[in-house]
Formats: sequence, C-alpha cells, structure tokens
Amino acid sequence: MAIDAALHGALEGAFTRPIPKSAGAQVRYLVKQHKGSTRDVAALLGVSQRTIERYVRDQIKKPRADLAGRMAAEVRRRWQPQIRAKARKSAATSAGLMVDVRARFGFTAAPGTTDDSRMRHLTLALPPEHAARLLDAQEQGATDRELQQVTADALGDVYFRDSGRRAHDLLVELTDIEQIEFEL
Repeated sequence: MAIDAALHGALEGAFTRPIPKSAGAQVRYLVKQHKGSTRDVAALLGVSQRTIERYVRDQIKKPRADLAGRMAAEVRRRWQPQIRAKARKSAATSAGLMVDVRARFGFTAAPGTTDDSRMRHLTLALPPEHAARLLDAQEQGATDRELQQVTADALGDVYFRDSGRRAHDLLVELTDIEQIEFEL
C-alpha cells in the first residue's frame, strides 16, 4: 500500500460527515467545487460534459465501476478541507501520528554490526515533528519513494535510535512494505 494513500486514509478518519453516496450527489459536489463548471469536472473524470450534465440532473444513476471509483476518489480528496486542515495541524503541532507498519527494515551502521534487513511489524507513535515532516512532504507532492524515506527516517529516530539515545550513526532503510496504516 502506498504511504500517500495511507496518510489520506488517516485524514479521512477525521471527517465529521460521510461523503455523498449517490453518483448524482458526488458529481453535483464536484461541480460545486469547480465553481459550476461541468466542463472542468468532465475533464477531471475523463468523460464528456454531456455525461456530467446528465449525472447532475439524475438522468444517469449508476456509473461504470471505474468511473464510480474515480468520482468517489475525487470527492474524497476534496471533502471537508477545513476538517482535514485542522487534523493536519493537530498532528503536526501536538498530537503526532500513530503508524502501524509491516515492512522490511535494513540498516547502514558502523562496521561490525549487523545490517541484514528483515521483516518487522512496528506500531509506534510518531511525535509531532516527524508527523509534520511527513505531512508537509505529502502536501508538497512528494513521490511515494520520498515519503517512504521520510517514514524510514522517522521510524529510525523513534524506534531504532530512541530519539538520539543510542545507535547514533544508524541509517534505516524501509522496503517491501506489506502493510502500513496511519492514525491521528
């Protein structure tokens, strides 16, 4: 699973209302977000402007599976931006993030130490400074590989280096992510 998707999932946990269920309601929401432009929504979803107009008027009620997924994803991405921003701010300044990850961890350390990577399952609380770095990188459009490195640095500091109390020169590498979830 992608780290970006896991972070979006955590922020969705802060929503106070569910996203619209019907295709018509979802399309009307997207049209409203695009200041009434059915043309922009059609381009966003990869369908014709006429199709969007028909969804707005509930003349079409059941979209194809791929279109339904794109509509829900676009609505979810834009849903409750103030709630999402408040959750981001809280995680970055006071609350931090919980991370539950099962992945392969490898190390680059001083000579004579083991650096063989192995699968680990970790559930940790990331302090606000690490949460802020991760959420800022996501907001700036970092690739999943870059987000993976930021996550590895955070896990390395919190778990392996114990916030600077041990293994000072240890560099953590995070690969083969089987499962990752974040929670606010």
